Amino acid sequence: MTANGEPILEVEGLVKHYPLTRGVLFKKQIGAVRAVDGVDFALGRGETLGIVGESGCGKSTVARLLCSLERPTAGSVRFKGEDITRLSGRALKAVRRNIQMVFQDPYTSLNPRMTVGDIVGEPYEIHPEAAPKGDRRRRVRELLDVVGLDPDYVNRYPHQFSGGQRQRIGIARGLALRPEVIVADEPVSALDVSVQAQVINLLARLQTEFDLSYVFIAHDLSIVRHISDRIAVMYLGRIVETGRDAEIYDHPTHPYTQALLSAVPVPDPDARERRERIILGGDVPSPTDIPSGCRFRTRCWKARERCALEVPALAVPDVFREGGGPAAHDSACHFAEERRVVPPEDPGGPEAPQATVNGNGPG
Repeated sequence: MTANGEPILEVEGLVKHYPLTRGVLFKKQIGAVRAVDGVDFALGRGETLGIVGESGCGKSTVARLLCSLERPTAGSVRFKGEDITRLSGRALKAVRRNIQMVFQDPYTSLNPRMTVGDIVGEPYEIHPEAAPKGDRRRRVRELLDVVGLDPDYVNRYPHQFSGGQRQRIGIARGLALRPEVIVADEPVSALDVSVQAQVINLLARLQTEFDLSYVFIAHDLSIVRHISDRIAVMYLGRIVETGRDAEIYDHPTHPYTQALLSAVPVPDPDARERRERIILGGDVPSPTDIPSGCRFRTRCWKARERCALEVPALAVPDVFREGGGPAAHDSACHFAEERRVVPPEDPGGPEAPQATVNGNGPG
């Protein structure tokens, strides 16, 4: 169950491993890139789930799996109770009409040889039952108007538009079939800050207008907060913390989430001086050689012997289970502890100390 009732999309034990092979004629698998390694979440109707994490954590792979652009190694993706990972042919085509994707790069996701009208109307060629042939041009013009573009632009080509306008074209294409779920894979990361705000506001308006559910993927936590109802933090192929937006931002309990939040820019100069800065040491481990136990332990200042032996479960930590409150949300840490990284905006408050983490112990 989600906060919005029965989920429209359920992901259980999702795994995607890319095999590493050696040899030309007789290929032998010598390992695997564990891009996604056991992901679980649910998406409610009309809800926005934000997935955040560093580059290489598996966010975009999850997006492709949700849209059936790739087949998972294991696990299930259920849309309205039906496992779409087992579908093919016409059955899969029918489901894809209800789960559309907005891609990250507006410069490469649009065919430069096609006009805007052909790009936005292409879904009608693949799903002709969605719109009568004589009505498609009118619908394309309506979609351009909905996303804030002049309907007369239908005969222009992608190179004649700015980055923000191109992303609006991509959003219009995603809306063409009236889907119920849109997977947005870092849709504003390639745009200027001012344009990012416009696109985020557009997505928020369209969610209400079209009754959409979003899976919004990004690496910028400040952007995710503005649009998400719930947030899932990913690290090295797994979700390490998940909860409502206020729970994650104001009451983080996982060390990795706390480190990410400490890097979010703070506009207020006074609050910026009082904030706590957590600097992680070392590099992200290779997805071909995952650490034993907790996969964050090689960079965590709380790491103990137990962390190397036991994989922490994604659940409400025992220390918060009885008392409840905003800290009582799922966190995959043996030593979960609530920690306010950015202090309240109180000019008279004490100055927060800097914390430097070297991955071996307290900084």
